[in-house]
Amino acid sequence: MTPLQPSPSLPPSPALRVTTWPVPVFLLLSAGLHLLALLAVLRSPSDWPWALGAVVLNHLAITLLGLWPRSTWLGDNITRLPAEAAARGEIALTLDDGPDPVLTPQVLDQLDAAGVKATFFVIAERAAAHPALLREIVRRGHSVQNHSWRHPHAFSVFGPRRIARELQQAQAFLHGATSERPTLFRAPAGLRNVFLDPLLHRMGLRLASWTRRGFDTRDGDTQRVLARLTRGLRGGDILLLHDGHCASTPEGRPVVLDVLPLLIAQAQQAGLRFVRLTDAWPAQTAVATINASVTP
Repeated sequence: MTPLQPSPSLPPSPALRVTTWPVPVFLLLSAGLHLLALLAVLRSPSDWPWALGAVVLNHLAITLLGLWPRSTWLGDNITRLPAEAAARGEIALTLDDGPDPVLTPQVLDQLDAAGVKATFFVIAERAAAHPALLREIVRRGHSVQNHSWRHPHAFSVFGPRRIARELQQAQAFLHGATSERPTLFRAPAGLRNVFLDPLLHRMGLRLASWTRRGFDTRDGDTQRVLARLTRGLRGGDILLLHDGHCASTPEGRPVVLDVLPLLIAQAQQAGLRFVRLTDAWPAQTAVATINASVTP
C-alpha cells in the first residue's frame, strides 16, 4: 500500500475561528516582569544581576510549566470533562500514538465487543501509511484527533514555525482522509512551550491532556497499569492508553489488550459510561465557551 502524503494546509473552520488569543494571566505577568526588569536596569544599572536573575527564574518557570502536561498556566488545557458530563457519570478513553496495523485492529475489536467509543489521537504520518485503518477507526464510530505529524520527541523545544508545520500537516491529512476535521490536539508526550497555545487558537484546535494515565508505554504489568487508571476513577475523568508504542507483558502481549477489558468492566460496574471527547460538549458550543468551562 502506497503511503498517502499530506495535502496542503487547511484554514481553520469558520465556525471555530476566533479573533483574539486570550493571553494567559501567567504570561501577562511574565511580560510585566520583563518590563519591570528593564526599567530597573535603566534606573539603576548596578541592579542588573537582580533583574537578570528574576528574568532567568521566570524563563525557568515557563519551561517547567511546559513540561507539566496537565498545566493550564500556558493556555487552555482540557484535563477533565465538563461538570455536566461528570454529573452524568461520563468518562473518556483516549488512545495515543497509533494507528498500528497489528495492534489497533485488536483494540477496535475489544471496544466493539464492549460497546465502547473512544478517542484516538493519531500520529498522522503513521496514519498516512495505513489510511484504510484510519478510516476504519472512524467507520466504527470513534473519534480521530490530532497528535502531530511525526510525534517528534523535541516538540517542546520547537519554535513556532516548526510547531505550526507539525500541526498543519497532520490537520490537513486527517481532515482529507476522514472527511472529519479534528478539533483537539494532544502534544507529543504532553510536553509543550509558550508558542503552542496561540497556534492552536488560530487553527481552531484545543489542547487536550488527561486526568489519569496508565504509563503503558513503559510498564508491561497489567495490574499496575490498571491500578493507575482505576484508583479513584470517577465521572469526568479522561483516561490515557496507547495503541502504538505500547509496552509488552512478560508473555509478550501488548499490555493494553489485557488492560482494556478489565478497565471497561470496572468502569461499567461502577456505573460509568464511556464517551468520545468530542461528545462531552454540545456541538454548537463556541471555542470561547468551551475554554471557559474547562476545569484545571
